[in-house]
Amino acid sequence: MECSWKTILLLVCASLGIQYTAIRSLTTSINSHCPDTQPGKHCHSQQRGVSGCSGMTGPQANYQTPTRKHILIFATTRSGSSFLGQLFNQHPAIFYLYEPLYHVQQVFANTSTRMRNALDRRALLGAHRDLLRNLFDCNLNFLENYMKPVPRDHETTVLFRRGASNALCEPPLCHWDQGSKEVIEHLCAKRCRALNLTLASQVCQARPHVAIKTVRIPEIKDIRLLSDDPRLNLKIIHLVRDPRGILTSRMGTFTDNFRAWKIWNATGRKPHSVVLSQIATTCSDLFNSAGTGLSRPSWLQGKYMLVRYEDLAREPFKKTAEIYHFIGLDVDNQVKRWVLQNTRGTSSSVRNYKYTTTRNSSATAENWRLNLSFQIVQTVQQLCNDTLNQLGYQLVRSLKDLRNLSNSLVESKTFAPFL
Repeated sequence: MECSWKTILLLVCASLGIQYTAIRSLTTSINSHCPDTQPGKHCHSQQRGVSGCSGMTGPQANYQTPTRKHILIFATTRSGSSFLGQLFNQHPAIFYLYEPLYHVQQVFANTSTRMRNALDRRALLGAHRDLLRNLFDCNLNFLENYMKPVPRDHETTVLFRRGASNALCEPPLCHWDQGSKEVIEHLCAKRCRALNLTLASQVCQARPHVAIKTVRIPEIKDIRLLSDDPRLNLKIIHLVRDPRGILTSRMGTFTDNFRAWKIWNATGRKPHSVVLSQIATTCSDLFNSAGTGLSRPSWLQGKYMLVRYEDLAREPFKKTAEIYHFIGLDVDNQVKRWVLQNTRGTSSSVRNYKYTTTRNSSATAENWRLNLSFQIVQTVQQLCNDTLNQLGYQLVRSLKDLRNLSNSLVESKTFAPFL
């Protein structure tokens, strides 16, 4: 199909606009990173190429030491990444951010439908990497370039899922009587006022380590520039899940986008509007990313660990210990308490909030088998056969085998970290 010169021009302008935003923000963020209320402390570009405040003392002065960990939770939507993210969020030494790349995606979403359909899904990778790089350096002011409405005096009320980060819901960023030490996300979102991104940057600097979760980058190879950056002590936790479970979870969570799938599942009749690429693309990304990581390229040495959601759900304490050992940190008691409290939830607690991390994890690892029709399972197995085999998920040949939860479809398979 031929494209008009106007369409081509629009595509070029969109791509240039995204890159211009990222480049422009490099200069503006340097001037905005230090609070205006600290006379005599001038911002300067530090050795790692990010803005900071000279004259800072205490733990904030040491935030760029070689022991600082930069943890990236790399996953796909509805793969259990919120649960995995909380294993880091609960650690008092880790500053955790939940899906900050959402804001870049929203800039893209505000373009015309024709433009969104024409642009490749990788068009935002440069902006994604730039934002991750700055956030790992605790430059949260960089987010201002992607926020609508634009923050005023570096304050915003639109940070995506602020309540999913303990550090952003506690003093000095938020002051309210919770009644307990545990941060409750929906209460934080209601009771905490505007977030000062400059102060949040300082809170980030004061913590020894940073962890960021994202489901918005297609493949592991797309973050090689971050992995190769010698200024980052990057640790990548690649979370995968059985694609059949991913699809079931998406159908239950994103009703509008998966309405045709739900009709098919309920009636047994496949609508013409079913978009098979919604799961086929996911399987391709999973296969390519795991293939890259498990091939052990030099640029991932000491930086990559593959974790299956099912293994984490069945043995949360064991897998948490393995993940922390790979990163090089001890499992804090607060993390252990959270795991105990959030892996023995009831089914009602899961239904009450679609993004909840409270569940009976061992019981839900393969519960998709009770909810997905055999016809759809067969279709997914045909589309994702290579991915299922690669990650150690068995195929089912009959409805009886599908519903028999006493026989697990998750093979006993070890994915050793690449040390």
